[in-house]
Amino acid sequence: MQSNIRNFAIIAHVDHGKSTLSDRFLELTHTVPKDKLKEQFLDQNPISRERGITIKLAPVRMHYKNYILNLIDTPGHVDFSYDVSRTLAACEGAILLVDATQGIQAQTVAHLRSAREEGLLIIPVINKIDMPQANTDAVVDSLIETLNFSKDEIVFVSAKTGQGVNELLDRIISRIPSPKGNESALLRALIFDAVYDEHKGVVAFVRVIDGKLERGNAIGFAQNSTKADAVDVGYFSPALTSSAHLLTGEIGYIVTGVKDIRLVRVGDTIKPYNAEITTLAGYKAPQPMVFFGVYPQSPSEFANLREALAKLMLSDASLTLSEEYSAFLGSGFRVGFLGLLHADIIKERLSREFGVTPLLTMPQVLYKHDTSGQITEPYMILTIFTPNTYVGSIMTLCQKKKGTLLDMKYAGDNAILSYDIPYSMFIRGLSASLKSVSQGFASFDYELNEYKPANVVTLEMKINDVSIDVLSEQVYKEEAEYVARRKAEELKESLPRNQFRQIIQGVIGGKIVAREEISPYRKDVLQKMSGGDRTRKDKLLEAQKKGKKRLAATGKISLPQEALFSLLKKD
Repeated sequence: MQSNIRNFAIIAHVDHGKSTLSDRFLELTHTVPKDKLKEQFLDQNPISRERGITIKLAPVRMHYKNYILNLIDTPGHVDFSYDVSRTLAACEGAILLVDATQGIQAQTVAHLRSAREEGLLIIPVINKIDMPQANTDAVVDSLIETLNFSKDEIVFVSAKTGQGVNELLDRIISRIPSPKGNESALLRALIFDAVYDEHKGVVAFVRVIDGKLERGNAIGFAQNSTKADAVDVGYFSPALTSSAHLLTGEIGYIVTGVKDIRLVRVGDTIKPYNAEITTLAGYKAPQPMVFFGVYPQSPSEFANLREALAKLMLSDASLTLSEEYSAFLGSGFRVGFLGLLHADIIKERLSREFGVTPLLTMPQVLYKHDTSGQITEPYMILTIFTPNTYVGSIMTLCQKKKGTLLDMKYAGDNAILSYDIPYSMFIRGLSASLKSVSQGFASFDYELNEYKPANVVTLEMKINDVSIDVLSEQVYKEEAEYVARRKAEELKESLPRNQFRQIIQGVIGGKIVAREEISPYRKDVLQKMSGGDRTRKDKLLEAQKKGKKRLAATGKISLPQEALFSLLKKD
């Protein structure tokens, strides 16, 4: 049975045609009838389909020439590299897909490196060879010179028309090895993904490494003492299709009935309950890289927001969540995301799937304090793939963004630059800046490096000595005064005038570094006086002056939500 199984993934840069190639596989293997096949068939999430990017791995079993082909379609965006790493650990081979019109890009290099580290057999494939602007010969040269493939390894396809796809299927069968494993050993299955179903509980996506799993078996998890029953087992075709069992080397699902996805951890080993086994290596837990305060638009929506976030966490274990309180926004949550796109996707899902439109505060990276009180920040190794023309502009940009050049090499008309750079630069517009200076031709990938000392200070924004907590942030010391002045000016533009003077201050370490003032309305208290001597007028004006002082001293600072929302959206 194992000799007839091929487990493989498709890895590529964003928009190089992974989903289209998956569609052709489904069509040519008759897994999905042609009249029911729609574009990006495996991308069932409507947000994914609208944006034209894969944001969630998707497995499917196909039958071709008496072979079982288990494909796992993967995301291409850097925010979802964790999905790619989990996929590769469940496979023996990978198709490295390169767009004939764009050539090698940053994620091409990054995913290839990950696949080679896993020891996978790589099949390089050039896609979109039917396009008029295809530069196939140049892409072949770059695959040979930059990525060390030989010419006879490369397969040429058009995923759109189907040209060459049958030949690729034959290459998968002939080159990718069948899975290894001990059929007679105790069950060991690797959880490479999991989803939550309100009726079925947690559904674990697994690769069976050793042994056999039958429906109804009592199972356990190596990382905790939870007991579960394999209520149902089966494979993806691509819908869940029940089977009597899952055998060594197969990829499929297990309906566990467990109601808390946190008990079914990605990377854990499923085994017979109470059996002693050698645990599989698994994966590192995903590490949130950017944090937002997530608040409801009104206090009455807090409960709905909490319920919605809890449900999303059941299907997205990479989210982290803790409650927090703002004097101006009320009760909310501090949520950790894998990146800015991940945060944007979750925000959209909250709105579409749960009818909750949250407000996200300014993004922050995770700063740490060591035992000496030193503040440290996360750094990343940033790999940039760019045409040679833009090398100078990109180097200048990275230097301004506190980057240190680690390596630079040329491959034909392209260059690959490697920088050690603070992760905070992502939330400060690094991606947009790279696209701008390279006219959209540069692509990038990153991997976390280490924490290093950060020369940052806490910027506090105040109105009449009242701290506006959601506008306070950590900023680099050399930029702090500029940021404080900008925020003070924006507050002045956004706040309505009041009956008392409003003094806006940017404060760092108790020192005021920026100041703006909004003058009060002046009510004409003499308007109704038709006469009288000067003394009476002076008394009224003095009473008005004292009243304004009392308002300034005791009046509650009102920061309209519209003004606060506009400030946060600017940031």
